[in-house]
Amino acid sequence: MSSTANIASPSAQLPEKPFVRAAKEEKRMPIGYTRGLGRILNLHDFELAAKNVLPEAIYGYVANGAEDETSLHTNRDAFLDYRLITRVLRGVRQRNQSWSVFGETYAAPFGIAPMGGCSVVTYDGDRHLARAAHETGIPWVLSGNSITPMEKLSRVCPGAWFASYQAPNTQSVEGMVKRAADAGFAVYAMTADVPVGSNREKDHRAGFTQPIRLNTRLVLEGAKKPGWVINTALRTLLKHGNPHIVNLDYDGGPSLFSTKAKSIASHAGLTWQHVETARKHWQGPLVVKGVLSREDVRIARECGVDGIVVSNHGGRQLDGAATPLQVLPGIVAAAKDLTVMIDGGFRRGTDVLIALALGAQFVFIGRPFLFAAAIGGKAGVLHAIELLSKEIDRDMALLGLDRLNQLSPDMLLDVRQSSVSNTST
Repeated sequence: MSSTANIASPSAQLPEKPFVRAAKEEKRMPIGYTRGLGRILNLHDFELAAKNVLPEAIYGYVANGAEDETSLHTNRDAFLDYRLITRVLRGVRQRNQSWSVFGETYAAPFGIAPMGGCSVVTYDGDRHLARAAHETGIPWVLSGNSITPMEKLSRVCPGAWFASYQAPNTQSVEGMVKRAADAGFAVYAMTADVPVGSNREKDHRAGFTQPIRLNTRLVLEGAKKPGWVINTALRTLLKHGNPHIVNLDYDGGPSLFSTKAKSIASHAGLTWQHVETARKHWQGPLVVKGVLSREDVRIARECGVDGIVVSNHGGRQLDGAATPLQVLPGIVAAAKDLTVMIDGGFRRGTDVLIALALGAQFVFIGRPFLFAAAIGGKAGVLHAIELLSKEIDRDMALLGLDRLNQLSPDMLLDVRQSSVSNTST
């Protein structure tokens, strides 16, 4: 494993008794949220539960991918290419999954990925994610496509990361970097894989549009899910008025209902020169998110970037794009001193361990945490974090590990190569 992602002190571990904080938070959940989080046993379960409480258009906005959803599905399927090789009789009583990246120690090797529109899915969604991440000691990344001012959220989660949808001009880059720095964000990530909006046919069929527009399908679905209408839609409008995408640029952004919202996050003119501009003005770790090419890794290094996120945007942009896990070994080989992080399809503790064994230095996960917020607010997110951390702890013991830096490619069996070998004998 790279020296830029090191094992941390045992003091940074998650609580010894999992679910305690989630259970306490669940008792304080307002009317309208789903109770009974104890029935949720893994990250997959959150999606099934959320489908029952969200209108189809809102659920689909989170769950759907682009076009035929090839990349969405292969993100999950890629983990089936690997099997883990266990070690035995190694003494694993002192397990510790804490991990460091960019000089900061986190309680686990995963964080909450940036997700746009969280507060459309559930009231104050970004704040739920931020608070849960802060309380459990994992990183949370705020998306620029959000309606709660970053200045308020950074107070909830000190040391949070920010992922920009950067407008391609010097003034916007400099202004956004300054705003994030003044707000106290620790890491600045530039989203690089959205030059244009993607073709999300399922969203259109379900009635979800940008800008948001009331239509027959959305009204009918809302009538079936009055909890979301009352506790998210109406509550947002009553408490905050006309919501604006306030973190899109240094001087704010358009209303969710404005025609300007149609292409807010897509910037065909964004180039590596804008990354260089950000590098000149941002003093902390600078990350480029959405990298799949080794050549782009080389360019990122030359631009002075500190890290990259290997990502195909959760299968929401180019359908048929390479799966992050598939290209990860080549990216790691080309990265040299860059910190290599990854997202896309992670749902199990073993998924996280496979990525770390292949050389990833951190993992980010999105959809399950947002679904958790949708059904349980902060309590749901706490429950999701602790479910995954408990899986990682158990998997470490079964693998014969007490520290994550003991992982290596030697602990993986690539079943594709094994099948070829078996065929040839």
